[in-house]
Amino acid sequence: MAVIDLVMPKLGESIMEATILKWFKQPGDPVKMDETVLEIATDKVDSEVPSTAAGVIDEILFNVNDVVPIGSVIARIKTSTEEPVSVSQPVQTPPKTQEAEVLETVQHTPREFNHVSSQPKQNSNGSSGRFYSPLVLNIAASEGVSITELETIPGTGNEGRVTKKDILQYVSDKKTGKKTATTSYQSPTISTQQQQLVENTGLTTSSSQLSGYSGNVEILEMDRMRKLIAEHMVRSKHTSPHVTSFTEADVTNLVMWRDKVKKEFEKREGTRITFTPLFIEAIVKCIKKFPLINCSLDGDKIIVKKDINVGMATALPSGNLIVPVIRNADQFNLVGLTKQVNTLADNARNGKLKADDTTGGTFTLTNVGTFGSLMGTPIINQPQVAILAVGAIKKRPVVIETPQGDSIAIRHMMYLSMSYDHRIVDGSLGATFLTAVAKELENFNDQRDF
Repeated sequence: MAVIDLVMPKLGESIMEATILKWFKQPGDPVKMDETVLEIATDKVDSEVPSTAAGVIDEILFNVNDVVPIGSVIARIKTSTEEPVSVSQPVQTPPKTQEAEVLETVQHTPREFNHVSSQPKQNSNGSSGRFYSPLVLNIAASEGVSITELETIPGTGNEGRVTKKDILQYVSDKKTGKKTATTSYQSPTISTQQQQLVENTGLTTSSSQLSGYSGNVEILEMDRMRKLIAEHMVRSKHTSPHVTSFTEADVTNLVMWRDKVKKEFEKREGTRITFTPLFIEAIVKCIKKFPLINCSLDGDKIIVKKDINVGMATALPSGNLIVPVIRNADQFNLVGLTKQVNTLADNARNGKLKADDTTGGTFTLTNVGTFGSLMGTPIINQPQVAILAVGAIKKRPVVIETPQGDSIAIRHMMYLSMSYDHRIVDGSLGATFLTAVAKELENFNDQRDF
């Protein structure tokens, strides 16, 4: 009788944890190879985890609603085989301290897990700009650990960051006398910054909650997906210094062409053509001209992606947004892009997306014009470095140049905006890329076939 570990699968390069929604099997239940054992959720999509072996569920290591790091052992399966099976060790958790018990009252906070770096960053001073998660700042504030002390704690997280485990270990050692704080002084400015970060992310240092609200109010609980989206957006703003550039495009040729061919297109191809595949087609052409837009940042290394995987923000019936991804978008013609867009959008609205449908994106398009907005300032979808928003197409009188001179005409105009990570994309590159997309749309060939 051998025991096989069932681990939390990797669900994408930016996903570090998943929430257990439901167990379909319990200890003692038989399970077949590839049979669904549990359902999990990330901030992108719900997914089912199949069994990696046939046998009997021996042990379940996590409960429903537990947030589990990717790669952790979540269950064990007994098989009838006698062959030795290598069993990976589950993630070790330190003994629960009083501080840890207090922290359990903090609900739905961004979690950081221990990704050991072979060469952690050196300790830095108070002006180093070292990143601390809201949870770490919350623990520091509640335990009287100043920013100066935080700078002296060696981090075992990604890029040498201080994790929850690091700060709890430091507090524990400090109380037992193993470590001495470098200073007990905390300036009012730093304290205020910590307090603001804690308040802005909804963290509290105790389990007490406000029990009364003034005025006539209705209290609505955030659903699970909205909580995950909120954490993802806050994490993006903490990670990337956002800059947004704006431009406008005369898309009259594009609008007239679509109006002319849409009935024939639907009749011949069996699906409707929207503006989204036309926008994606223009974006793909410009990414090939400016490949640095299609990258991510890993520490001080810029990872330029050769695959062009375009995500498209899609509204769900619940009002939440999800971003399915068109993989290798540069390899599709307009008909192929249209079918990919419509299939993914339909699957998203009907809850049929798979985990792979929302991972691996390298650039994102969001159409805020769908909701009537002229323009927007979108938040980057990590770990990407740019996201482009297109606004509503409106008829406006504009000045156009003709061989006979300038004249005023009614044209279909649209604003475009792009938010980008200023650590990698400078204003010149961001504005140049955005202008190139606008020019691509303006120069659309209205005599083309589809």
